[in-house]
Amino acid sequence: MKIVTSLSFQGQCREALEFYARVLGGKVTAAFPFGDGPPDMAVDAKYNDWLMHGWLEVGDQAIMGSDMPPEFAPNIDKPKNGFDVSYHTEDVAKARQVFDALSEGGKVGMPFAETFWSPGFGSLTDKFGIPWMVNTNPAADCKPGG
Repeated sequence: MKIVTSLSFQGQCREALEFYARVLGGKVTAAFPFGDGPPDMAVDAKYNDWLMHGWLEVGDQAIMGSDMPPEFAPNIDKPKNGFDVSYHTEDVAKARQVFDALSEGGKVGMPFAETFWSPGFGSLTDKFGIPWMVNTNPAADCKPGG
């Protein structure tokens, strides 16, 4: 079983998944634009290049994505809230690298730093409007913040 986060975009899904693939070391394995859908699909032709379905593999994890025309998602232009995509690693340097890369062009919520639970944690909203948390899992003998 796999629980996969599906992210919604407004025409930037392909760019976002390719960006995440570079940052996270993954591979986009599916990218189906609306224009390749059945001819009777009720989608305006101006969305033909938008992705109806995208799939990014990162190790044994995945992120799905799609571009959502406003008639399918009337609040797509509103800020994303109530969730974060969360990246976890045991390597502080790798966590910082991922945090810095995801932050480019975005907005940092909590700068990457040691916390009482982690040797390195930060939160941000990336340039595509997707909220992220980047966390370093502490080693068993680690005493963060201590």
